[in-house]
Amino acid sequence: MGEDRGTDPFLMLDYAAPRVFEPGRISSPRGVGQHPHKGFETVTIAYQGEVAHRDSSGGGGVIKEGDVQWMTAGAGIIHEEFHSEAFSKNGGVFEMVQLWVNLPAKDKNTPARYQHLAKENIPVVALPDNAGHLRLIAGDYEGVKGAAETFTEMNVWDMVVNAGKEAVISVPANHSLSLVVLRGNVTFNGKDQAGAGQLVGFENGGGEVRIAAGSEEVKILLLSGVPIAEPVVGYGPFVMNTAEEIREAINDFNSGRFGSIH
Repeated sequence: MGEDRGTDPFLMLDYAAPRVFEPGRISSPRGVGQHPHKGFETVTIAYQGEVAHRDSSGGGGVIKEGDVQWMTAGAGIIHEEFHSEAFSKNGGVFEMVQLWVNLPAKDKNTPARYQHLAKENIPVVALPDNAGHLRLIAGDYEGVKGAAETFTEMNVWDMVVNAGKEAVISVPANHSLSLVVLRGNVTFNGKDQAGAGQLVGFENGGGEVRIAAGSEEVKILLLSGVPIAEPVVGYGPFVMNTAEEIREAINDFNSGRFGSIH
């Protein structure tokens, strides 16, 4: 048993479960138009489908299947995200996860930046006994470092546990830990069960977690990290430490200090 630290440093998780989109909306692609962020990072994991991104830091491009976009809003950024032209034209299955990752107070005004993590540049590590594999988006596993540069210590791993197999994982005792089941049915530590679309939280204190797959392959997103443990004041797309900082963020945005998309 241990202290419950919630999901800190992860602020939000939005899972777009697999959905089929019909082809043909090139002139009016689906997505979200220009909008601001400040004080945290957005992480978009493309499991199926494609998203075209542009932002005021100069970042941009198409996030293809298997790619990850790690955008640091920091001092302020404006971005937009739409289905890519190719995906809009051809249609297909769309499945994405977007995370909001908090920044500590000392880094909330860091310059905005954009990390495009291409699928081929994200390390994949086999689990012992042919149990499955891990894709290391961020953090580290057995000395292998993840693809993303982060401001605080965290793990963002895609896990696959093969049908009928059991994987054993552990994260540092000072991490919060959450597991999101994306596909399949899972038994944790021989007793607790979860299925697709469910988030499972754990109390802190170290120790191993045994993850057993049922008759089908299991796909899981693991999120762990050292809690930032600072006040969180959120207002729409801004996440700061005080209400006064939120007012400053709104003023900065209205004054054009977040830049523009070219």
